[in-house]
Amino acid sequence: MDTLAKILKSAAQGGFPPSDGGLTVLPQPSPRDAGVLALTGHSVVFADVPPEWVRRQVPPDDLGAPMGPPFLSALCGRTGREAGSIDVLLVLPPGTGPAPHREEPRDTRALVGPPDRAHPRVADALAHRSHVRVRTTADGGTLVTGRGVAGRWEVAVEVEPSARGAGLGRALAATARALVPPDEALWAQVAPGNAASLRAFLAAGFVPVGAEVLLRPTGDGAETAG
Repeated sequence: MDTLAKILKSAAQGGFPPSDGGLTVLPQPSPRDAGVLALTGHSVVFADVPPEWVRRQVPPDDLGAPMGPPFLSALCGRTGREAGSIDVLLVLPPGTGPAPHREEPRDTRALVGPPDRAHPRVADALAHRSHVRVRTTADGGTLVTGRGVAGRWEVAVEVEPSARGAGLGRALAATARALVPPDEALWAQVAPGNAASLRAFLAAGFVPVGAEVLLRPTGDGAETAG
């Protein structure tokens, strides 16, 4: 298990690096994944750049600098990538499950054949995750799971406008727990301004861990996952 995977696994279980204003610089866990993870009082840069270069860009007394525009712009220039949105990173720890606020969608079903690559959630998942699985509901919901950063299991949901406000997003987020191994944490990235999605994941038992921004190859069309 690489170092980033260990940090994520520990964070999912409530164990975090010291809140000492520290900065950890790691190589990319794969050619696909690069970015910055901000935890309480500690940041992790995972990109194939020299650690000494990173430290020269980040003022040691500025805890927010690794997520700030000046550093992210410099990091993108150095790596030839572009930054996606800064998302809230949430996790459903292994062995936990959601409170049953709503009956599970009865008509959730695995798609037969290739997933609809035109759907924005599906297209984003196929570009940025492996082992992608898609499930849909007749009442307008889409649930996508797959392995993302450092091999972690990630989930994204989408609810059609006509089906919003009835708890379907929360139910889909809850359904995802049964689609990954019970000893694995389940992760979600949600844009901070997407209050409806944040409420849905929190109601399904997810807890906030930190913030994360992923760097995509230029022209990749990055999109938030939650």
